[in-house]
Amino acid sequence: MKKIFAIAAAVLLTASMLSAQNTFKGIVKYKVESTGQVAMQIPEEAATAEIKVSGDDMYTKSAIFFQSPFSECVLVQNLTITRCENYGMLLSYLRSQGSEFDYQGEGKLIIKNTVKADAFDSLEIVDTEPGHFYYEYTSETKQIAGVTAKKLIQHRYDEEGTDHPTEMWISDEIGPRINILFDGIKGMPLQCTVEAGEGKAITYTATEVIKGKVKEADFLLPDGYDTLTDEELETLGTQLQEELELLQDE
Repeated sequence: MKKIFAIAAAVLLTASMLSAQNTFKGIVKYKVESTGQVAMQIPEEAATAEIKVSGDDMYTKSAIFFQSPFSECVLVQNLTITRCENYGMLLSYLRSQGSEFDYQGEGKLIIKNTVKADAFDSLEIVDTEPGHFYYEYTSETKQIAGVTAKKLIQHRYDEEGTDHPTEMWISDEIGPRINILFDGIKGMPLQCTVEAGEGKAITYTATEVIKGKVKEADFLLPDGYDTLTDEELETLGTQLQEELELLQDE
């Protein structure tokens, strides 16, 4: 009898976990503004942004969300992030300076990384070590684009141990449960201010949350990108770094 109860409990637990998963499908649209003490010119094409969402999957072509200046689009599938990156201009320039690479392509590459969920287990533990960060989730809320957003503070410490807090308002009803596009936060950012140095800052704020207007085809990567092995990517990265260092020394 105990075994039957144990099985039943496991089934109920699994069902409750599945029901707790975010099932939102739609598009989150943002406006991007200069909000620092020193004004910045935001190009017209960068003044708006959007992320397409389907449960734990996300897709964006908006540069405000890229961590690499070479990225052209990003696809998130639960704990796997795939970036379409274009090193074409950099490779072309270096080749014109006489640099040679094992990789002979044009530089449009697929970069894929998968992480483990337990890698984010410590993100809520206070960590003030230089170069480290942690998240402070609060009970404060406000409405953004018709959605209840919760206040989150990222405490990030520089090499001198000084805290540089970033305030973010997120929805835990939209997007992945562990959002690896945004350093593992529990939800989707609806508003965030990014410091750009020298008194400059950029704030992106959700202006509209459109439910349902996405389909599977919206999450397909574009054609024309090369997929390299991990070894080939490592070799290319090493060679790029070496060639750039040589140019700096000249």
